[in-house]
Amino acid sequence: MIKVAPSILSADYINLQKDIELVQNAGAEYLHIDVMDGMFVPAISYGAGWVKAIKPVTNMVLDVHLMVEQPERYVNDFVEAGADIVGVHVEATPHIHRALQMIKDKDAKAEVVINPGTPVSAIEPVLYMVDQVLVMTVNPGFGGQKFLPETIKKIAELDDLKKKMGYDFDIEIDGGVNDQTVVDAYKAGATVAVAGSYVFNDADPAQKVQLLKDVTK
Repeated sequence: MIKVAPSILSADYINLQKDIELVQNAGAEYLHIDVMDGMFVPAISYGAGWVKAIKPVTNMVLDVHLMVEQPERYVNDFVEAGADIVGVHVEATPHIHRALQMIKDKDAKAEVVINPGTPVSAIEPVLYMVDQVLVMTVNPGFGGQKFLPETIKKIAELDDLKKKMGYDFDIEIDGGVNDQTVVDAYKAGATVAVAGSYVFNDADPAQKVQLLKDVTK
């Protein structure tokens, strides 16, 4: 059964605590927080203050996805604000090892992220040190996009490497996730699914969280 990480990018900001409690009570394990700087991706979202505000109102793992240039500049702020996992894009820094080491040095879980156009080989040198790999299944920056089926091959490749090398990282998917696309991704080796508009744009978000779990039993 896949772990579910609802993305607050699609939640109701005015009633955010209510939405957070709704998905937590539905059994979601993670809460996905997309941080965007208007440079690495076109959109701008929120900073470490949001994580600090959210931390006391939930028991879910706070899964922070830094879609920012030079993520090393922000790692400490987000971990200190309460992030449990911090994800950094290999495309966003020439110092990916340093960025991941900074996260681990702060006793948070380190995640490396790859865009749809980036091969798995680009992150092979750091797979030994990560707790999670995020495979973007759409181009990052906007919610509501369609799942890119060609990314399934990358999930399977990561799963094969994981088994071959004895690694223990989770494989997370993000983008276009619904009760249909999650099935093939789960079969290929995905262990965590980020879902934003699929969950929060529905009249019954809790039912959508449960459905993602039911179809991956």
